[in-house]
Amino acid sequence: NDMLGFRITDVMFHGNDEDLKQTRVTQPAVFLYSYIKARLLGELFKPDAVAGHSLGEFTALTSVGVLSFQDGLDLVRIRAEAMQHACELNYGTMAAVVGLEDTIVQEVCNEFKGIVAANYNCPGQLVISGEVKAVENAVEVLKTRGARMAVMLAVGGAFHSPLMQPAQEDLAQKIQQTKFNKGICPIYQNVNASAETDSDMIRKNLIDQLTSPVLWTQSMLNMIENGVTEFSEVGAKVLSGFLKRIDRKIPVSVV
Repeated sequence: NDMLGFRITDVMFHGNDEDLKQTRVTQPAVFLYSYIKARLLGELFKPDAVAGHSLGEFTALTSVGVLSFQDGLDLVRIRAEAMQHACELNYGTMAAVVGLEDTIVQEVCNEFKGIVAANYNCPGQLVISGEVKAVENAVEVLKTRGARMAVMLAVGGAFHSPLMQPAQEDLAQKIQQTKFNKGICPIYQNVNASAETDSDMIRKNLIDQLTSPVLWTQSMLNMIENGVTEFSEVGAKVLSGFLKRIDRKIPVSVV
């Protein structure tokens, strides 16, 4: 509470949904919940590699010691405030597309100015992001192209798109000033889906993440190709669902 400058515990334990949905609250709340879950595992938390989806990348880095808890939370706080500011400057939105090949969704995005593929969650599920009217129009076109579902998301902005450029600029300076330690294992980062241990590369990828797509499907496939045989999801129950659609043979648990 002291580090954030407001009593986030009051919102997390006793607040209402509207309070929790504020970007400046949501991101630190998710970070805290997931980080504490990892800490509660104690000696059981000994990953050979980690990955985190969007905001979760900061949690993953903190959990494996690349970032101190204070630095991790501080970066998340600044990230949330910067993204909130970017949303106010450049109003945008996102939409989830289910049941189409990624290439078809990408083709439709290319037909409209101001839209990009933002989250490659799993085969058949991709999120697009950009200017509101363009996303709305793309949703209608995607339905005609055979999407099983194409729906607008209740989000505050066009995350992981060029509209987040102001937030990227705000966050970059703080990231460059933050100490990055050597973690206990590599992290597969959203921007390039590759295992990273070099501090400079991790910094660059964190900065680029705000305006780049989350390559989650590609990250999971690369982890599997590089020898990961079992996964555990720390925090929620979303990513394990994605993994089952990426490779159903790989064991995955939720802790």
